[in-house]
Formats: sequence, C-alpha cells, structure tokens
Amino acid sequence: MEEQDRPCEYLSGVSPVWCPGCGYYGILSALIEGLADLKLPTNELALISGIGCSSRLPYFVKAYGFHSIHGRGLPIAQGVKTANPELTVLAVGGDGDGLAIGGGHLPHIARNNVDITYLLFNNAIYGMTKGQFSPTTVLFPITKTSPFGLAGESVNPSALAIVYGASFVARGFSVKKEHLKDLIIQGMQHRGFSFIEILASCSSFNTTDMNVARIINNLQMVPEDHNPEDEIAALRLATDKEKINLGVLVRNPRPTLGDKFQEMQKKAKAKAPEAKAQAAMEDLLAQFA
Repeated sequence: MEEQDRPCEYLSGVSPVWCPGCGYYGILSALIEGLADLKLPTNELALISGIGCSSRLPYFVKAYGFHSIHGRGLPIAQGVKTANPELTVLAVGGDGDGLAIGGGHLPHIARNNVDITYLLFNNAIYGMTKGQFSPTTVLFPITKTSPFGLAGESVNPSALAIVYGASFVARGFSVKKEHLKDLIIQGMQHRGFSFIEILASCSSFNTTDMNVARIINNLQMVPEDHNPEDEIAALRLATDKEKINLGVLVRNPRPTLGDKFQEMQKKAKAKAPEAKAQAAMEDLLAQFA
C-alpha cells in the first residue's frame, strides 16, 4: 500500500458529525497519522470515551471502541488495560467530561500511573449540549448557564495533571497538526499515564477562549533546554500568564500500575509455593475419592 494511503487504514468509514470549522477534525487527523507512523495493528488498539463531542471519536477510528457514560472514560480505560495489558489503550474526553463530572478520576489514574494515553480536548465550553460554561471557560463568561457571568475561576488541565503526578504531560493545539501528531506518538510510546491537553476551537459556541488567531499570537514552544523531569519548571510553563506553552512539559518514567500488579502476584505466589498448593489440592481431592 502507498505510504500516503496508510492513514486511511485507521479510518472506520463512519463520517465525523462535528460542526464545520470544529477543531476536533484536526485532532482526528493528527491521531490517524500518528497511528499510521506507529504502524500499530488495529486489533491491538482500544479507544475509550465518555460523553460529549470529543467522545464521538471512537466511532471514526478503526479499532476496539467503547463509548461509555459521562465522565467515566478513564476508569473504564484502566479496566481495559488491566484486563488485557497487550492492548494499546487511549482514553478521550472533553474539558467538561474529563474535568467536571469525571474530574475525580484523574488524580487516581495519574498517581497509579496506568499505562494509557489520555487525550483531553479542551475547547472551554460544553458544545454538544449547546453552549454551557465548562471548568476551563475563562474569556466567554456569558453562557446559557451563566447569563450574568462566571462566579468562579477556571482550571488549568495541564497544571492539574502535573500536580496529580502524571508521568507524561504535554499540551498541543489542533491547528498545529504535525506538532500534535508528534506529541500523540510520544505519549503512546511512553510507559505510564500520558496526559495530553489539546486546545481546540468550538466554531458554534465559543470562538473567544479558543480563538485560533489569539492562540497563535500567544503561543510558544516549550524551550529546548527545559528538563521534563523538573516538575516545578513544568508547572511554571503550564501556568504561564503571558504565553501558551506547547510541547512536552513532563516526562518522568516510573513503574506502572501493571508493573506493580506483577510484583504483587510474585509476592502472593511466594507465600503459597506451587508445591505446597499442589499438595493441599491433592489432599482435598483425596477426601472425595
């Protein structure tokens, strides 16, 4: 097959139903091309999502897919990876799905260092339910659920992931497709929990917070001399008030949840040696002879 045709192998044939101009098309394109570069067999890939515009992604990718319930994509992805460690597992969620109703799952997936990649689509609005404010809404305070403005402060997804202890944290932008593709590849190759915040515009309900021109005018790439194992420096970049820093903020490998499960299994077997267990079984069977 021609090199340029390889990404098509990862398309399911289901046409995306996002609005014209939605930034999510760029994310889908970056993901598909990243999978093609990795040459990952489709039967070794699983995509898990919650509810929302972003969570439709599994329909469009040729892979195992699970469109779950609101905010529960991460724990289900952990279950899939634990049940079948050979699968490459990606979880997908939006800023509302992942940080509002699903926000309580993020710290535990991060601290456990589950070997999955989480793509958090951040357009700072609830798009599928037609324009309510989300946890990341900043510049667009008048919404259907905040007619007189916002009362609280917004959250910073990448900063949260760093503080929670994710072993890989990056920030990308749907318009910077080649850069985003590279971040997705790096995240999938990382052993452990990879958190990638992806800035994207909502062409229907929020062109203020995620205005493409505003982001382009304010973005900069993470400095080449940044040490991704320095989480304090990463937090400074993630919370920069002047510039939007794109790139790998944290890469700090450590044992995964699967590694720890293997250690537990070894300890359990050591306490009950196979020979002893076999003898106990034979004694039990002898009682019914």
